[in-house]
Amino acid sequence: MKIALLSEKYTPDIGGLAISTGRLSHLLASAGHEVRVFAPNSNLPASEKRTLNSNGVSVTRFGAHKRVDDTLVDWFELILEEHKREPFDVLHAYFLPQAGFVATYAGKYLNVPSVISIRGNDIERAAFDPSKFSHVMYALQNANAVTTNASELAKKAKAFAEGREVNLIPNGIDVELFKPMLKNEGLAESLGLNEGKKKEEGMPVIGFAGELREKKGLQTLLSGYAQVNKKQPATLLIVGEVRTGDDKKTFDEFRLSNPDSQIIVTGTISHKDMPAYYSLMDVFVHPSLRDGMPNALLEAMACEKAVIATPVGGAMDVVEDGKNGVIVNVNDENMLAEKILELLNDPKKRTILGKHARQAVTEGFTLEKELQANLDIYRKLGISL
Repeated sequence: MKIALLSEKYTPDIGGLAISTGRLSHLLASAGHEVRVFAPNSNLPASEKRTLNSNGVSVTRFGAHKRVDDTLVDWFELILEEHKREPFDVLHAYFLPQAGFVATYAGKYLNVPSVISIRGNDIERAAFDPSKFSHVMYALQNANAVTTNASELAKKAKAFAEGREVNLIPNGIDVELFKPMLKNEGLAESLGLNEGKKKEEGMPVIGFAGELREKKGLQTLLSGYAQVNKKQPATLLIVGEVRTGDDKKTFDEFRLSNPDSQIIVTGTISHKDMPAYYSLMDVFVHPSLRDGMPNALLEAMACEKAVIATPVGGAMDVVEDGKNGVIVNVNDENMLAEKILELLNDPKKRTILGKHARQAVTEGFTLEKELQANLDIYRKLGISL
């Protein structure tokens, strides 16, 4: 089977969309299928394209234009050109407004089945943008199959396209890579987590992973952490970046007004190195305002971390409050601080939650389940695997 996978982000781009697209492409390639990825790249000159092979996946990045419509035209024509040279069996788009529109339109034009996958912001924000709404609706109404990674997103998609079947395919996690491990003391020292303390007296670590920004609960996380730090000194470990612009300004202002805070921002970390960073965390926090199925949340759970999340997107499909994690209200810094302190002061509860968290991931959110669910969609479309 030859698959064209379209996405607006792909590694080394940051964010969950890039990680998820890379994961699916390599899963399909490892199963013996030919995968071609097509994704725009703002760092390339407009219309220029480069193709590289990565672990059995052919990745074509092409330069984006300042005007989105020009980029979409290039994307569409690129798919047509490559299909003429070597026909595809299916066009699969990750994200609705741009990738989904192009894949659906190209699929109808070429008479090739199209699949669109809703990931989060595409249905929760882009659908409210007048410049993207028509693309969202066209993709939802005309794609041969629609998938999403969270029950809440499926419900929202059906509200836009009544009667549309939406298939739920949760994100999968490599549970052999993401698993419990002893605290990486060398990494802790290099980050200064134990600075001025005996190892056994090191301050507790509250962890966050990903690109910290408004959507991910930036304000709530910082305010909740400030409350915790006043009552029980702790380190806030941000494994990733703080988004530039207004979010970075908010973050910098917080640091200036809270000189006693202990915050470490690691910068972008290789995905394969993430388990070592999860090993440093006593509590993992994911206070999103909106979300799809957060990769970081699943990874932390697979590493047996006690997690705190908000009831948005896919978090509601995986976190059972009080059993394998803790749920707090959206934008509720007081509740977040209260629950963090409760877990920091109850090691036994953290351990129990962590073990149940890993069990939930190993039973329902594996790479094999994600791969087979996608292959089932292709089979339903009559594609010979």
